[in-house]
Amino acid sequence: MTLRPPLIELEPVDRAHLESARRIAHEGWGQVHPNPMVGCVLVKGGKVVSQGYHEVFGGPHAEIVALERALSSAEGSTAYVSLEPCNHHGKTPPCAQALIDAGVRRVVFGASDPGPSSGGGAETLRAAGVEVVGPVWDVATGRAENPAFFHAAAHDRPFIALKLAMSLDARIAAAPGARTLITGHETQREVHRIRAGFDAVMVGAGTVTADDPRLTPRFAPSGHKSVHRVLLLPDAELEPEAAVLHDADVHPVHVFCLDSATEMALERLESAGTQVHPVPADEGNPGHLDLSAVLQRCHELGLRSVLCEGGADLSASLLRHGMVDRLYLFIAPHAIGTRGLSAFADDAGEVAWRSYVPVCPPAAFGSDTLITLDRAGD
Repeated sequence: MTLRPPLIELEPVDRAHLESARRIAHEGWGQVHPNPMVGCVLVKGGKVVSQGYHEVFGGPHAEIVALERALSSAEGSTAYVSLEPCNHHGKTPPCAQALIDAGVRRVVFGASDPGPSSGGGAETLRAAGVEVVGPVWDVATGRAENPAFFHAAAHDRPFIALKLAMSLDARIAAAPGARTLITGHETQREVHRIRAGFDAVMVGAGTVTADDPRLTPRFAPSGHKSVHRVLLLPDAELEPEAAVLHDADVHPVHVFCLDSATEMALERLESAGTQVHPVPADEGNPGHLDLSAVLQRCHELGLRSVLCEGGADLSASLLRHGMVDRLYLFIAPHAIGTRGLSAFADDAGEVAWRSYVPVCPPAAFGSDTLITLDRAGD
């Protein structure tokens, strides 16, 4: 449940049904992006007659699923929807009109739809005589539920989330370059679940060398879309037996390197099955990639959301440049000591930390704790 107060105070029964819609919407994580997760609950005579959520990209929206399950019982009901019913013809017909045609009497919705073409469903419903209550949540709360969807409506770069697994003393490895398992099995499963909700997973050269990761969303739901892997390798060097290459035909691999890399190095990467993207160097940090150019190219590739999983240098650069929109901080209940690799660079105090606010209460995964923060005001 979100921490921010609602824009509209609801009666307890309304609040409970809207919370149910919000909760079931999360069942669509990893299945519907770049569309938003949406849940819908239909209530009549004080009883829930049906419910549904947006289950798969291109499939029926939550309202349509609930209406089809309710059949004639939808007439005269109240629809509780986590996001304003859409108002446009896309892959599916407009949900606002479907609610009107079904005879729904009242609609309570959580967040306004930020889409320039999909928004406006509330006005259509009101014009048809349907009682509409909403938006109940403020923009920040709606964005927290569907961050990449809201981000895409206002920005021309990907939504960037940074995941860090750290000890109590904020160390992410026993030593620089050392492969260190910080968190437990339950956290590892949650990380794979989180991966499934992003278009791409991104890591730097240090993580590729130290961990040899696959970066695939294992435990992802059946039918889940491919997750692209983004590797930032300034020198365009990648071991031919790297684990990330084993399933490049299923989960594409994109290598970003300096535009000064040799043709031989580029050809070697391409022959290994990767897509290579030379970009300029960071003017203020020679030998490193221009992250703005990287993210611009990711956006051009259609990657609207990217989960960064390290390493320390890449994380520090993204934070320093104000490019991190969400932080997933997994904290394990043990310390590593001063010889360990710090999660944050020496100049981390310059990061605008006060702009990050909690999305939800801390969550436990085994003995580990997850703190999720969003950058406010974006």
